[in-house]
Amino acid sequence: MEINNITKSYKETKALSGINLHVNEGELFGLIGPDGAGKTTLIRILMTLLLPDSGEVKLDGLDVVENYKKIRKIVGYMPGRFSLYQDLSVEENLNFFATVFGTTVQENYDLIRDIYYQIEPFKNRRAGKLSGGMKQKLALSCALIHKPKILVLDEPTTGVDAVSRKEFWEMLKTLQQKGITIVVSTPYMDEADLCDRVALVQNGQILDVNSPKRVTEKFPRKIIQVGAKNMYKLINDLRAYDRAEAVYAFGQFAHFTGMNDEVKPHELDHYLQNLGHEEILTEEIPAGIEDVFMSLMEQ
Repeated sequence: MEINNITKSYKETKALSGINLHVNEGELFGLIGPDGAGKTTLIRILMTLLLPDSGEVKLDGLDVVENYKKIRKIVGYMPGRFSLYQDLSVEENLNFFATVFGTTVQENYDLIRDIYYQIEPFKNRRAGKLSGGMKQKLALSCALIHKPKILVLDEPTTGVDAVSRKEFWEMLKTLQQKGITIVVSTPYMDEADLCDRVALVQNGQILDVNSPKRVTEKFPRKIIQVGAKNMYKLINDLRAYDRAEAVYAFGQFAHFTGMNDEVKPHELDHYLQNLGHEEILTEEIPAGIEDVFMSLMEQ
């Protein structure tokens, strides 16, 4: 997959600004970034649903503008919102998509067997009545029913529970082993570690492209993870510290970066004790994808 200098604007809003990417055959590639970063716009261009303002995209050597009909036969697409027919049953949805692509469920059942067997007991249930995790598995089965070379998924795990997220990524790893190239977008930074390579996307631009390990290894700063009983007061007091450079909330902790990396955990511990904080925890930790992302955004 080759993406060369793609731009796209909606009136005065620039959704994509000169995007360049190369995705290797058989790779599990992640587009990582928050809502509004431009991930969905890029995916819709890849799926021949949007025309770029400028630039060129080729999937399996086929241009997305000139060869859109051929591309639609070799790609599987799972949109961000559940897009199957809510009033049709599980089985009817699957048969419908197989028919659209001129195939049958039986002909390609080997590819979806490991996914579909989990929802087969509910094959007569309407799709709209399925749980989030089951809808996800049905949508993936429908995207795979014609044996695509490339699978593109737009935030497939948004709105599903943690167990379903884990199961879904295990399915993607299995599909990759069968030779399918997979491009998946996600706002969840922890899912970046499950990809071979990632592109960090924000404001229609790519901040970095590399393996998750290399992305974090390149981060030069020391991170101190800080916890305390009153999170709101903790964040404000850390930002007020005279040698604080950056302070961000990460779940139940704050990530603190000191000026010139000279601040030590015990110094913060002493500072917070003097301000009356309770249940204080301070420890130096390796940087994660989210830390890198926040730093790149600031730059």
